[in-house]
Amino acid sequence: MAAQFRSYVWDPALIVAQMVLLQAGYYSSLGLWLALLGTLGSTGPSLQQIFSDEILGFSTPPGRLSMMAFVLNALTCALGLLYFIRRGKQCLDFTVTVHFFHLLGCWIYNSHFPSTLTWWLVHIVCTALMAAIGEYLCMRIELREIPLNSAPKSNV
Repeated sequence: MAAQFRSYVWDPALIVAQMVLLQAGYYSSLGLWLALLGTLGSTGPSLQQIFSDEILGFSTPPGRLSMMAFVLNALTCALGLLYFIRRGKQCLDFTVTVHFFHLLGCWIYNSHFPSTLTWWLVHIVCTALMAAIGEYLCMRIELREIPLNSAPKSNV
């Protein structure tokens, strides 16, 4: 079998470690954004802001701040995809996995499936943002020129 450029070896331990790292980064950065934005609205971060489907909305200041935190978190996690995943082909997979586990966490925390339209819209937009920006950043790194000659050029 001929050697392939960047051949992919299936490593389940690496995949699980990347998932755990990205999920921890997702909740850490979301908590950080909620704390930073909470200073604007004089509210602190809480599990209710992270997991409740009823708090997200345009009608209340905490709902708007939570929506801003989720969008900013999607941008932050796109950087996480760049640094921890580094493959454009896998960005969508890891993004959907992170948001799927968040959906399960919301379902367990609230004891019911998220049913508000705002919750679904925010998370669909955040999934799309995180995947698209993460893939764009990873593709920029993957498509860099590969130097063929590392020796200094001589003047002739």
